[in-house]
This record gives sequence, C-alpha cells and structure tokens, in this order.
Amino acid sequence: MKTHNSFDEQYQFTGKLKTGSLIAIAIGVLTIIAGFATNHAEQTFDNLLLVGYYFTCVCAAGVMFCAIQYAAQAGWSASILRVPQAFGKVLPIAALILLIIIVSGLSMTHTVDGHVQPYLYARWATPDLHVKGSGIYDHVIAGKEGYLNKPYFLTRIILMLACYSIFGFLLYKYSSTEDDLGGMKFYNKSFVISAVFLVLFGFTIPVFAFDTIMSLEARWFSTMFGWYNLAGLWVSGIAAMALIILTLRKQGYMSWVTTDHIHNLGLFMFAFSIFWTYLWFAQFLLTYYANIPEESAYFFRRWEPQFMPWFWLNIVINFATPLLVLMSRDSKRYEGTIKVMCVIIIIGHWLDYWQMIMPGTIGPKEHWYTEFSLLEPGIFIGFAGLFTFCIMTALSKFKSLIPKKHPFLEESLHHHI
Repeated sequence: MKTHNSFDEQYQFTGKLKTGSLIAIAIGVLTIIAGFATNHAEQTFDNLLLVGYYFTCVCAAGVMFCAIQYAAQAGWSASILRVPQAFGKVLPIAALILLIIIVSGLSMTHTVDGHVQPYLYARWATPDLHVKGSGIYDHVIAGKEGYLNKPYFLTRIILMLACYSIFGFLLYKYSSTEDDLGGMKFYNKSFVISAVFLVLFGFTIPVFAFDTIMSLEARWFSTMFGWYNLAGLWVSGIAAMALIILTLRKQGYMSWVTTDHIHNLGLFMFAFSIFWTYLWFAQFLLTYYANIPEESAYFFRRWEPQFMPWFWLNIVINFATPLLVLMSRDSKRYEGTIKVMCVIIIIGHWLDYWQMIMPGTIGPKEHWYTEFSLLEPGIFIGFAGLFTFCIMTALSKFKSLIPKKHPFLEESLHHHI
C-alpha cells in the first residue's frame, strides 16, 4: 500500500492511476477502427451505442447519488462525495460522446434489401417506413411519426442530457465553493437544487430510456422499461463508485473511509440488485402471462437459441450472485468481496444493456451469431479506460478529496453501524 509523508497529502489526488486507462483507450480505438474496416459497421454502431449509453448512465448515477444525499440531509456519505461529484463533472463528456454516436448512427446509411436505412434506429428512422406503397410501409411506425422523428428525438435527448449535466456541475461548484467560504449558504443551495433535480430526473429518465434504447424496437413498448433502466443505472453507478473509492483507498488515499462506509455501499448494491430483479421479473411475467403478440415479440427474440444462454446468464449475474454473496453482514464489510462484486455487477449490467440492444438490432435470424465477437470486449475495454481516465482526471482537479467544510463531515468521519 502506498504511504504518505503527511496525512494532509491524502486530501489531494495526483492522478497517477491513469496509465492503464490509456492502454485500454487505445484497445478501444483500434477495435472501433477494425469494426468499420471489416464491414461490421452496424454491429460497431450498436456496441458504441451500448457503451455510450452505459457511460452516460453511470455518470448520471453519480449526480443522482449526490442529490439523494443532499435532499435526505445524509451524514454518513459526506466524506465520499468527491467521487460521485467527479461522475457529475464527467457527465457532459459522456453526454457529448453519446450524442455523437446517435447523430452519426442516424446520419450514416447503408442499403438493406434495396432500401436505404441508418445504422441506428432503422426501425423508425428509415424514410420508406412512412411512405405508402414503398414495400416496407408500416402503419404502426407511421402512426408514431409525430413522436419518433429525428428533430424531436434529438431535441429531447439534448435537453435531457444538458439538464442532467447542468445540475451535476452546480452540485460540484457549490461543494467546491463551500470548501473555500464555509457556512451553510452553499449547502442550502445544494439541498434546493437536489430536490429539483430528483423530481426532473424521476420524470425524464424513463423518457431517456424510451428514446435511446426502447425505440430501437419501435413497434414494442413497455411502461416498466424506464424504471427497469433506472434500477440498472443506479446499481451499476453504485458499483462503479465503490470500486473507485476502494481503489483510491488501497493506494493510500481516502483513509477516512471505514468498513462502515463500505458496508453502506454494499447494502446499496445488494438492495438495488433485488430491486432491479423485481422490475425485470414484473416486466417479464406480465408480458409472458398476457401473451400479446406485439409485446411478447421482445422476449421471443431473446429466447431464440442464439440468445437464450445470455438471457439466463443475465439473471444469474445480476440477481443470484449479489443475492447469495452480499446477503450476509460480513460479506458487505469485507473489501475483497465488495471489489469482486463491483466488477461482477458492472460487467453484468453491461450484459443487461447488450440484451436490450443486440437481439432487436443485428438483423434477421441468418445474421445472428451465437458468440460475442471481439468487438464487444474491445469496445467495452476502451470505454472503461476512457471512463477511468476522465474520472481520475476530474478527481485530480479537486483541491481536496474530502469536502472539508461540509456541515455533516464530522458525522461521516465517525460513521458507525
């Protein structure tokens, strides 16, 4: 473990943990280039959308975490707020990357069966779908044109991402100013905007999930889908925060983080893995029981032999494993167990997003594949490296890794459960 000459050195992060992330970014860039160069542009775009969406959701989870702590006037988390604040600081970068992916996927086209269609959102953005007599005219999609059209679609996504980014920036700015000036003024401001953010976020994040992911299969819909995505966003965000905190702690930073803080993070991971499963099962059971064709088609695709193993593995990783491993008190207080579970949950929810996107986008049955190609892990590694690099850079810009004048800091430093 890294040691310091002075305890005060723990309050500043030098950013020295970024070297490995640069290698990961290089792997991702080379994989993306290879994907386009080998005529796998559609699969490459699908994977870029997957990791871009995941990157954005994890960063948004950091803003959500900060907002919940301020709105609840929680004391236990005051000493670890710099990490989720860094997530919020990186959110504009993640949002911009996601927008570039979406706009590029909508703008770049290819020809399928004589019809020109975009690489992303072809199920509703292909022009011929709205033209009677075109041969692929779809009256259902044509009826949704007032909502699913490019200008309105992009406007909604831009406004939502800009809103989340602004609130993330404000929470970071108020906390930093509080360190300089002290007092309750900026804590009270953080409380107010956190309450506003949580209301806006609660109403808009389902729409964000509907637009970005559910509209890939524009004929299908589920009112549970937005909340199901919110649960995945939250638990994967908590896992990413916990992993970064534990990594910094191992390197000699954030020594004030105790077993009790780790226990709380483990509780979040355990509880919201169960909540995610509840929403997954509610969406699945109601669709299965009702057996309405336009609804059950979603799960029918994922029950094809090529996707069935990944369908059930998703449940094993994201439900059974957290349930069995994190149920006991001791497991939530052991750093090694929490680290392993953070990695499992992060990979597990990447697989969950893969399940949401790929079966409905990669084409007819004869084009389906039974195994992950090298594109999947390569692009995921690249974005994991980019995320790590951005977060570590953001943390290195803070004057202090602990909000020294937070009114509940002493409570957090003496947190015990």
